[in-house]
Amino acid sequence: MIGSQQNVALIVQARTGSSRLPGKVLMPLAGLPAIVRMMQRLERVESAASRLVATSDRAEDDPLVEVCRRHAIEVSRGPLDDVLARVSAAVPPDCEVVVRLTGDCPLVEPALVDRHVALFRDGQPSAEYVTNAVVRTYPDGLDVEVVSRETLSRAARCATSAHDREHVMPWVRRHARMLPVTQEVDLADMRWTLDTRADYELISAVYDALCGDSPDFASDDVYRLMLERPELILLADAADSSSARADCVARIELQLEHARATA
Repeated sequence: MIGSQQNVALIVQARTGSSRLPGKVLMPLAGLPAIVRMMQRLERVESAASRLVATSDRAEDDPLVEVCRRHAIEVSRGPLDDVLARVSAAVPPDCEVVVRLTGDCPLVEPALVDRHVALFRDGQPSAEYVTNAVVRTYPDGLDVEVVSRETLSRAARCATSAHDREHVMPWVRRHARMLPVTQEVDLADMRWTLDTRADYELISAVYDALCGDSPDFASDDVYRLMLERPELILLADAADSSSARADCVARIELQLEHARATA
């Protein structure tokens, strides 16, 4: 167990509206909605006491709320566009540490979330904001942001631009002491996020291959699957390039080799 759980809350901001892939958080992955699969994975985060979905108060998100309640997932509702206010209002009153995630990351890695929380608590020098989403080396879709409740509350009071309030963390990134989290091999061009039909086909194939009766597979299992089936590799800027895919295969092998060496 990583320290005390009692003051850490995982908040997943999610909504059904999406211009590129409407209703994406409710699309099925191995028989269950994507948001349910994501929250199942987050049950394995050892450092958190509470987990909840922060969605909008619009009627269009009622189906998302119903799905969450049917699966015993706690829900908080707030403004659609002022996401900073929505996330801030969702923080439980006894929480001191907030892990902010987005609902388009159904391959979220629980151990990576725990690593962020541990660095937030134990890192020297101390940080107010710990994330792998600024200096990017992880696949897109494994983003984690950990922030103190105090810093998030300060952002909610002080941020004034529509951009800062919609995207939640820009004010924090400009004003807080930040600790970037990176991995040894740069795989930031890999897409594991749920934003397009191609993304969905990839993530659905991963779940079909690895989930079985349990969603407990890890990122290394996904890497190994992609070595076996390189056609599943989806890259941000070169999805149809065989040379780019071959280069990515080599980088995945390096990352797995490092993981074995440090296990």
